[in-house]
Amino acid sequence: MPTSPKSRSPREIPADKRTLAPIDSILETDSLTRTSPTRSPDGTRRVRPQSETPADLTQSAPVPETAPNGLKILKVPNWQRLGGRQAGWLWHGFSTRKGGVSRAYAREGAAGDLNLGFTAADDRDLVLQNRRLLIEAVTGNPGTPLVTLRQIHSSVLLVGAAEDARQAPREADGLMSAEPGILLGILTADCIPVLVADRKRRVVAAFHAGWRGTVKRIVEAGVGRMRLEFGSQPEDLVAAIGPGIGVCCYAVGEEVLSSFESQFSYSRQLFRGVDDTDEVRRKDPVLLLTQRAPAHSPLGPSLHVDLVEANRRQLLDAGLSAKSIHRTGGCTSCHRDLFFSHRASQGHAGRMMSVIGIRPREHTQRGIH
Repeated sequence: MPTSPKSRSPREIPADKRTLAPIDSILETDSLTRTSPTRSPDGTRRVRPQSETPADLTQSAPVPETAPNGLKILKVPNWQRLGGRQAGWLWHGFSTRKGGVSRAYAREGAAGDLNLGFTAADDRDLVLQNRRLLIEAVTGNPGTPLVTLRQIHSSVLLVGAAEDARQAPREADGLMSAEPGILLGILTADCIPVLVADRKRRVVAAFHAGWRGTVKRIVEAGVGRMRLEFGSQPEDLVAAIGPGIGVCCYAVGEEVLSSFESQFSYSRQLFRGVDDTDEVRRKDPVLLLTQRAPAHSPLGPSLHVDLVEANRRQLLDAGLSAKSIHRTGGCTSCHRDLFFSHRASQGHAGRMMSVIGIRPREHTQRGIH
């Protein structure tokens, strides 16, 4: 008859097990069990990322340019010289919240914001005025047609034309065009905007990549669609990944990890374990039990996903070279004085816009910038 194992004193129990013992007691009272964060729902072992802190991952804010009309916008270095002798054919810019006439999301005593989305909290006429300011800052002409979308976190891609600016936005998350004289616009407030330009064929595209769109390969599919529609070759493309929520702040649930694992062989490289638990919760097992939102791991570091890197990898997989991909940097959640953040403001946020277009040839030849 086998002997029972020798009981261990509290000193011999590993520290992590002593911490979890009160939690297990609570769960057993209600006939519940604690799921190990190292195992996926099917029981297979899941290796969690090494724990880091938000401070380890936070990046400094980018420095915007000041447009002639006073708006603060981000631009890609050297893009204004694309095209060799006919340089200056490309319009582009990533807006910030700086400038504008909107007061719906402005802090007490702060100047007006550049909200560019038709949100429920803001006045439509003020948003239209803000849009004209952004268009003027990028093209020099506030009357330049702007084509936008009704974004639905999809992989739907459309070709844009000037006539679309006079109609209700269509549902999609990617726009592309070879038509000069118009701007393509993507709205974000944490999701990742990606702009792409074909240096040889003068084709431009804009993509909205939240985590769902990223899993659906919106950017990778978009580059393929540019090749199909316009004959664009990856070696001729340049891309810019605009401001969005950083890996420092974007905590997600296990279902997001599972979705990425189902699509990308490199998915593990996109996730980090971030210990954002405050000291009080770390010491109190009952608070530790309830520290995470539903669908998040209840114990240990939370999962954070790097959407910027995920979309950079898609551009590489689509055939772009690493040196042709620019990252503006800056986390929308960290730098709320510069950007709108839907998550950091609990949903009460304006929208930024990323725009790209092709300057008409006569303007390029005259040197108008």
